[in-house]
Amino acid sequence: MELSITQPAVKWFIKELDLKANDYVRFFVRYGGHGGVHKGFSLGIAKNDQPNDPALLVTTNDITFFVESSDAWYFDGMDFHIKYSRKYNDIDFVIK
Repeated sequence: MELSITQPAVKWFIKELDLKANDYVRFFVRYGGHGGVHKGFSLGIAKNDQPNDPALLVTTNDITFFVESSDAWYFDGMDFHIKYSRKYNDIDFVIK
């Protein structure tokens, strides 16, 4: 499993979440929502939850993006890529 994020996506997060240096962005599994790998579940985003036991973690532009080990089951050995969609001016999660 690997976590990656493109620079345009990082810039989107910085702007949308008003992130500063040394902030954290956690991706977590939540019940409900649309899309996703497992029916009935989707990804949520939390600002400034600090990593406790990260399974996936990447730091770029002084911002740390991560997934806790307790949510790693959602990815089931797949890679998690975060991209920015210019067409929709939104984030695109690619899990494969």
